[in-house]
Amino acid sequence: MRITGKNTVKAVALLATVAMVASCGLPRSGPNKREIYRGSVEKRGDAHIVTVTPAVSRVTAVQPSFGFSDAFQNAGLMGSDTISAGDTLGVTVFENVKDDPLLGNTGQRVSALSEIQVDGQGFIYIPYAGRIKAAGQTPEGLRQAITRQLEDQTPDPQITVTRLAGNGATVSISGGAGANGVYPIEAPTRTLATMLARSGGVAIDPGIAIVRVTRGSQTGKIWLKDLYENPALDIALRPGDKIVIEEDSRSFIALGATGAQNLVPFATETLSALEAIATVGGLATQSADPTGVFILRDESEAIARAVLGRPDLVGDQRIVYVLDLTETTGLFEARDFQVRDGDTLYVTEAPFVQWQKTLGAITGTTGAASNLANAANSGN
Repeated sequence: MRITGKNTVKAVALLATVAMVASCGLPRSGPNKREIYRGSVEKRGDAHIVTVTPAVSRVTAVQPSFGFSDAFQNAGLMGSDTISAGDTLGVTVFENVKDDPLLGNTGQRVSALSEIQVDGQGFIYIPYAGRIKAAGQTPEGLRQAITRQLEDQTPDPQITVTRLAGNGATVSISGGAGANGVYPIEAPTRTLATMLARSGGVAIDPGIAIVRVTRGSQTGKIWLKDLYENPALDIALRPGDKIVIEEDSRSFIALGATGAQNLVPFATETLSALEAIATVGGLATQSADPTGVFILRDESEAIARAVLGRPDLVGDQRIVYVLDLTETTGLFEARDFQVRDGDTLYVTEAPFVQWQKTLGAITGTTGAASNLANAANSGN
């Protein structure tokens, strides 16, 4: 078939239109695969491109490690009736005299001293016995101490001591607990798990709940799930402990041809790349390139050296991990690769999407030109 001069002009015009549209840059969700690879260190970029393998997944599977120090774990259980500063006590003295009792009025053999406050230094005051150290003692130990102070002044005194509810041996619970407040350390609530149960459990998803305990200048935190699974983490409480229930604040960014482009919080303690993709609604069916799934991360020096086999690397390294879901083991690799806090999940568009956009732009351009030409001709 001969190409007439008119056809040649049309072909040249079409090519010119394609070139013009391509040079203008069509709308897209981000860089394509070729552009990402062009930013690699090998091409004088600043990022290392690494294909995900089982070995890479093992080396990079590092998640936040929580726990309690030995100081927390080695603290034994408090005596269920140990007296603390701020506690309120009840003291009753039975005297073995009728006419002239030491504490009561004439004929009054029983003297009840109610609501005696243990001061900030841990002492209480008993008439005729003076200041007596109460904090750190049990009611029985304090009873004996008071008896020793009074037995030389009144014959054979009989004394009882009871520990009432007070502000001494207490802990505070706040954050995502079932009921925030200040709770006394009692016989059934001397450990972390039992005290949480006393406060009504947690009001957030237990799968992403973190328990933080502050004792003086020391702080430890654990996953709530680990507390229930590991009895060694059920530490004994101490007066003044501050317990805070926190929601996991980790997140990753989803961009490109995914079901949603957003800042996405972690829904579980660990999150694989496959779960991350599912969390954002999977790959966009009409536009995603399953061979171009990338995890962008600033990797620590130690892990970067292990992943790249480069002992000469210094400092954090930018690494782009590549997943090809069309490979035989691609889905397994995505299942085993762990996403970390601050990662960016990026999925490129399939090449044909850009062709579709280009053709659509060309069709629209030529259609508009034809309409203008027809309008001009009709005006003549």
